[in-house]
Order: sequence, then structure tokens, then C-alpha cells
Amino acid sequence: MTWTPFASVAETLRALESGAVSSEEVTRAYLERIANLEGRVHAFLSVYPDEALAAARAADARRMAARRHPDETLPPLLGLPIAVKDVLAVRGMTLTCGSRILEGFVPPYTATAVQRLLDAGVIIVGKTNTDEFAMGSSTENSAYGPTHNPWDLSRVPGGSSGGSAAAVAARMVPVALGTDTGGSVRQPASYTGVSGLKPTYGRVSRYGLVAYGSSLDTVGVLAPAVADLVPFFTLMAGHDPRDATSMDLPVPAVDLTDAVEAVQGLRVGLPKEYFLAEGMQPEVVQAVQAAVRHLETLGAQVVEVSLPHTEYALPVYYIIAPSEASANLARYDGIRYGPRVGAARMWDVFYRTRGRLFGPEVKRRIMLGTYALSAGYYDAYYAQAQKVRTLLKRDFERAFEQVDLLAAPVAPSTAFKLGEKTEDPLAMYLEDVFTLPANLAGVPGLAFPVGFDEQGLPIGMQLMGPHFREDLLFRVAHAYQQTTDWHTRVPPVAR
Repeated sequence: MTWTPFASVAETLRALESGAVSSEEVTRAYLERIANLEGRVHAFLSVYPDEALAAARAADARRMAARRHPDETLPPLLGLPIAVKDVLAVRGMTLTCGSRILEGFVPPYTATAVQRLLDAGVIIVGKTNTDEFAMGSSTENSAYGPTHNPWDLSRVPGGSSGGSAAAVAARMVPVALGTDTGGSVRQPASYTGVSGLKPTYGRVSRYGLVAYGSSLDTVGVLAPAVADLVPFFTLMAGHDPRDATSMDLPVPAVDLTDAVEAVQGLRVGLPKEYFLAEGMQPEVVQAVQAAVRHLETLGAQVVEVSLPHTEYALPVYYIIAPSEASANLARYDGIRYGPRVGAARMWDVFYRTRGRLFGPEVKRRIMLGTYALSAGYYDAYYAQAQKVRTLLKRDFERAFEQVDLLAAPVAPSTAFKLGEKTEDPLAMYLEDVFTLPANLAGVPGLAFPVGFDEQGLPIGMQLMGPHFREDLLFRVAHAYQQTTDWHTRVPPVAR
């Protein structure tokens, strides 16, 4: 069996198990790709080649020892390299959140989702670039410079998990973890032509994830194909007593066998509001509609549904998320974490440290959130937004009484040029108009490629399902990928 860095997760694991390739060889191959491509893509904020190779050699030694003891059970992902978005804590690795205010900070603990994967045998090769504190839709807000889209280096990869998406698209790693607060896994997955999962809120522990919007944050995963996502989701998911929002529910096994047959008879809803947005790129609409027709050929029934409060998702999100961020980011004061800007008085330390080390987008959202929570404005803004959020959630509940899942565009357009929208925050915020509702409602979403525009840029579609029905999304998306080849295409920079 010949192995290459373009192999799927399952193929790589089979090659490792058979002895056709060693974990050290696999890890070294990905590290070489990172070294060759990172100067153009800038997907990573930190890379740990020595530590990764040492872990790979340890995995190989463990696998060799197991061959002498056939009864020993090995971890399911033993020796597989991955990358982690730099908003998730990994003990011994820097955690910057793409911000100068955490520069040099090394956490003494590991996020639960990451630890569960480490226990399953993965090897972390590095931490990926992100919009500062995950606030952005393009990965241009990183204090350490933007990430470039591997399909066109003059364009954004999406955000805030743009570093993870670009690393996967360029095959610098087979899988990368991301986070999704308002679309930050699904939108970059769409822009870079990979598959990305946002789980149900509460399905995967948030312990060790640096908080942005505590009622919205989810830990997700990106990979070239939907099948590659499944083992990572099933290992990360499940109750965690250290996270009060973690749901104590069993995680069902995800069986992708006969996925095509499983689509027959499923009711797929098309929310009409997602196809009527102003400024939609026609090619996006056409590609998503073609993908839905393909699901029809596999036996699905397509039904038009309405999510009538969709138009309010954007303003609701940009009240609730900044409000939560203003509280969560109050802890970054130059006293407890990262560097500080010195001054004689304590309040001057706070003022100077936050003023100089937070970036403009973070400051903008802190000010928005603080204003919305302030005396005299709380009821008019934050409390009202929470009421409308309930209406959005009810829209989804009513829709899922009629259909099994929803299919929709991920973003109104394909990837835009670097710098094109940095001077217009509202235009940037509109890129998340189709992803925000799922976060506000807490439902799972899965994005995957369904075509390309005339400029050769990927177009993504998302499936959204009832709470805790990630298994349904996996089966339908996998059925689509079994009968199409969009997900197998690789950007020019990676060839």
C-alpha cells in the first residue's frame, strides 16, 4: 500500500496499522508540507516539529510492542497528526488566540476535547491562525497576520477558523480542530473547499476553550471529507463534569454503511429565506440547488420551509455575542495573563494593556457589548435580543416537525479578496448571515463543497439538523460525497 499526504484518515490509519508506513514517516511528511507551504499560506501560529516527531516515534514503538501482544488494544487514532486552532488550550503549547494580549502565554492544562483526542493517540503538530479571540469572518483580524486561501492566495480563507481550514485544504494536516461561534467552522470550510462540523451546543465540552460568546461557542472539526470527521466527533463528544453546559447524553455510533440508501425518503427542507438574501452570488444559489437536486436523485424528498425570523439573526447575534465577549474578555487586564504595559497605578495598567494589545475588532465588540449591557440599555437591547433568539429557535423546531433536516448555502458568496472588507465591518458581518441562526438555536450544522464558481473558488452547502442529530447530517453528506467528487479536488498550491 502506497501512502501519500492526500490519503483519507481511514486510509492513513490502515497504512499505519498494516505497517506500510510509520507514524514518524507520516508526521515527517506533513511537517515537510508545512515547511514548504507555510510561507505562502500562513495557516499556523506555532509548529512543534521536535515534539511531534518524538510523539510519532513513541506511537510507533507502542504499535510495535502491540504486535508482540495481540491482546493489547491500541487507541483508535494512534500516530495520526492533527492541528488545533489557537483558541484551545494544550498544555505546554503557546495559546495566543491570535492576540498580542496573550503573547507568550502557555497554559498549564489541556482542553477536554483536545485531551480526548490525545488519549486516542493523535499527535499535535501545531496551533493554527485565527481571528483575534475568534472575532472575525476572514482570519484577517489575527495580530500575527492573515491566512491566505490555498485556492487563491490573494483571497481570505474565511474565519475565524481560517488557519485550520487552510491547513486542511492545502493538505498540511489531514484534520484540524476549529471553533464555531457564528459560523467559524462552516464558513471557512465553504471558502476553502473542505468539510466542517459545528456540533450541537453542549455536545462537545467547552472546557479549555477560550471563551468568546459562552452561549454560542462550539468546538468543531475540519477535514477534506465528511467520513474523516466522524471519528473525531465521536471521540470528542460526551458529557464533561468540568463544563456545566455539557449535556449528559449518550453519543450514538455513526454508521456510514449504506449511507446512500439511508437518504431515501428523507425530507430535506429548503428555507426560502436563505435563497432570497440581497447580494447573493448567483453561482452559489445554482450550486446549492444542484446539490439538492442530486439528493433528490438519491431518493430524498425536498420541501420548501420558512424560517421567518432569519432576518433578525444578524442583529441578534451582534448584540448577544459582543455582550458575552465584553464580560469574558474583562479578565485580560495585564495582571493575570500574558504581557502587560507598565504604569504606576493599577488602573493605568489595565487601560494601557488593553488599549495597546487588543486589536480594533476586539475593541469594537467589547464596546458594543458593554453598551448593550449598560444601565438603561439592557432591556432595550440584550433582553430584547434574547427574546428574538427564542423566536429563531422556535422557527427551527417548527421546521423540524415538517422535515428531517435543512439544506442551505453557507455564505452569500465565495471567498473575497484580502483587504476587500476590512474597512466595512457591516459588510464583513454579512458574510455570516446564513450561519448565525444555527448557533443562536444551538442546532448542529455540517458544511461541505458542492461546486466551484467561474474563478475556480469553492462553493459550500450546509445541512442543519435537530439537536443532537449529527449522525443524520453525517449520513446525508457522506451519501452526497460518495456520489460526487467535489471534495476530492485539491487547490493548486497543494499539488
